[in-house]
Amino acid sequence: MEAFWGTLQNSFERVFIVDDRWTLLARGLGLTLLITLLAALLGLVLGFLIAIVRSTHDKMTGLKPVPRAVLNLFNGIAKLYLTVIRGTPVVVQLMIIYFVVFGAVNISKVLVAVIAFGINSGAYVAEIVRSGIMSIERGQMEAGRSLGFSYAQTMVRVILPQAFKNVLPSLGNEIIVLLKETSVSGYIALEDLAKGGDIIRSVTYMAFMPLIVVALVYLTVVIFLSHLVTRLERRLRASDH
Repeated sequence: MEAFWGTLQNSFERVFIVDDRWTLLARGLGLTLLITLLAALLGLVLGFLIAIVRSTHDKMTGLKPVPRAVLNLFNGIAKLYLTVIRGTPVVVQLMIIYFVVFGAVNISKVLVAVIAFGINSGAYVAEIVRSGIMSIERGQMEAGRSLGFSYAQTMVRVILPQAFKNVLPSLGNEIIVLLKETSVSGYIALEDLAKGGDIIRSVTYMAFMPLIVVALVYLTVVIFLSHLVTRLERRLRASDH
């Protein structure tokens, strides 16, 4: 047993301590969290906007100044976006945005990653939020309108807060999935957490230690995020009483 732990310690020192290779993981973790945070914010904004358009169309109630034809157009665009994004791999979307959309432009790779992952996440957030909005009783909207609120005010003050509580666990899971999806950022030469571990593996010719440590770091972050979502969910439930 002592020999095993001694071998493990020597392996750890060779992989991470020599040449300060652990800094690759530290920088990679910071970049992964930054991309995840910004992409999640972009995805939430896109998702909520598309969910409102889709739910408004499905319930056939909307803003009076907006013609039905315009609502149908926006709904058609939203459905096309959902079909394309949900039907293609995120790594392909990432490479298309980097090599095709911004291929001739000198743009930050981090910004490209944020845009790609944010657009991808937005499609899933949209369906999650739309299901939450559709689960709210129609009478809630009618009650808000009877109080003198406009459709937009009723949606923001009455419908969306209730829908958010209903879909919070699903939104938390989507953010966790987004965190793990950023591991393909290396395809555009971003040195995120996963890429940092792969660089160490290629330099040391040792796969077990760097890959296991990278997996443990991801697992730790996911457990932490799950804990935060659980606490927020409990707090929101407590506020109902």
